[in-house]
Amino acid sequence: MIRETIVVEGKNDAAAVRRAVDADIIITSGFGITRETLERIRTAQERCGVIVLTDPDFMGDKIRSIISSKVKGIKHAYIPREEASLEGDVGIENASPENIIKALSRARYENEEKVNTFSNKDMTSYGLSGGSNSSKLRAFVGSFLGIGYGNAKQFLKRLNKYSITREELENALKNSQRTKEDDSDEK
Repeated sequence: MIRETIVVEGKNDAAAVRRAVDADIIITSGFGITRETLERIRTAQERCGVIVLTDPDFMGDKIRSIISSKVKGIKHAYIPREEASLEGDVGIENASPENIIKALSRARYENEEKVNTFSNKDMTSYGLSGGSNSSKLRAFVGSFLGIGYGNAKQFLKRLNKYSITREELENALKNSQRTKEDDSDEK
């Protein structure tokens, strides 16, 4: 049983989450979030907390943004695109129960204060921007940290928004290196 209410986009997403965990769920019905739905989310946030789990695509990010601009103090959970894809269709409804549980367990609060722990210079020095492998590295690190994938600018914003520490980032990067070494050992 998850204490927080989970917010998803549609009925199929809700069904997938119910297969994974026992929790209250609010469905936004996609991009057209009504005032009533936002009020339900706000009430749930005050009562028990909210975790937003939207599709790993542009619309999912847009819905997430609308909710977090209207309801403060919520958590965000991300499922990597490759763990939520089936035959070209991307959505929470395609994720396995294990991947949904993993994403929910890594849910993070959005920092209400503007924090600039990381800069563009850090993104480059860590290899998260400007390199031939930067996109893959951001995908791995985003999955490892539970903050999802983003282009370099979005990723930098998420690192700061979710109060990722240097230690957490460096640990994710070390795990990325280990995974790369393990993959090359298997070949």
